[in-house]
Amino acid sequence: MEHTSGAAWLTHVVSAAASDQQGAGNLLRTVIVVGVLGSAFMGWFLLRGYKRDDSSDD
Repeated sequence: MEHTSGAAWLTHVVSAAASDQQGAGNLLRTVIVVGVLGSAFMGWFLLRGYKRDDSSDD
Protein backbone atom coordinates (compact mmCIF):
# COMPACT_ATOMS: atom_id res chain seq x y z
CA MET A 1 0.00 0.00 0.00
CA GLU A 2 1.39 3.36 -0.99
CA HIS A 3 1.63 6.10 1.60
CA THR A 4 0.63 9.59 0.47
CA SER A 5 1.35 12.71 2.43
CA GLY A 6 -1.39 14.95 3.73
CA ALA A 7 -0.50 17.74 1.30
CA ALA A 8 -0.67 15.40 -1.71
CA TRP A 9 -4.01 14.02 -0.52
CA LEU A 10 -5.39 17.53 -0.02
CA THR A 11 -4.21 18.58 -3.48
CA HIS A 12 -5.92 15.54 -5.00
CA VAL A 13 -9.20 16.25 -3.17
CA VAL A 14 -9.20 19.94 -4.16
CA SER A 15 -8.49 19.15 -7.83
CA ALA A 16 -11.25 16.50 -7.86
CA ALA A 17 -13.71 18.97 -6.35
CA ALA A 18 -12.75 21.62 -8.90
CA SER A 19 -13.27 19.23 -11.80
CA ASP A 20 -16.73 18.29 -10.48
CA GLN A 21 -17.79 21.93 -10.39
CA GLN A 22 -17.26 22.39 -14.11
CA GLY A 23 -20.11 20.03 -15.00
CA ALA A 24 -22.52 21.48 -12.46
CA GLY A 25 -22.42 24.90 -14.13
CA ASN A 26 -23.78 23.55 -17.40
CA LEU A 27 -26.49 21.58 -15.62
CA LEU A 28 -27.56 24.58 -13.54
CA ARG A 29 -27.60 26.82 -16.62
CA THR A 30 -29.81 24.30 -18.43
CA VAL A 31 -32.20 24.02 -15.50
CA ILE A 32 -32.53 27.81 -15.28
CA VAL A 33 -33.16 28.25 -19.02
CA VAL A 34 -35.74 25.44 -19.11
CA GLY A 35 -37.45 26.84 -16.02
CA VAL A 36 -37.69 30.36 -17.45
CA LEU A 37 -38.96 29.13 -20.82
CA GLY A 38 -41.39 26.74 -19.16
CA SER A 39 -42.88 29.40 -16.90
CA ALA A 40 -43.18 31.84 -19.83
CA PHE A 41 -44.99 29.19 -21.88
CA MET A 42 -47.25 28.28 -18.96
CA GLY A 43 -48.07 31.96 -18.37
CA TRP A 44 -48.93 32.42 -22.05
CA PHE A 45 -51.05 29.26 -22.04
CA LEU A 46 -52.98 30.27 -18.93
CA LEU A 47 -53.43 33.93 -19.85
CA ARG A 48 -54.70 33.21 -23.35
CA GLY A 49 -57.81 31.71 -21.77
CA TYR A 50 -58.64 35.12 -20.29
CA LYS A 51 -58.63 36.84 -23.67
CA ARG A 52 -62.07 38.29 -24.32
CA ASP A 53 -63.67 38.23 -27.73
CA ASP A 54 -65.78 41.42 -27.80
CA SER A 55 -66.83 41.02 -31.44
CA SER A 56 -69.63 38.53 -30.68
CA ASP A 57 -73.22 39.91 -30.59
CA ASP A 58 -75.03 37.50 -28.26
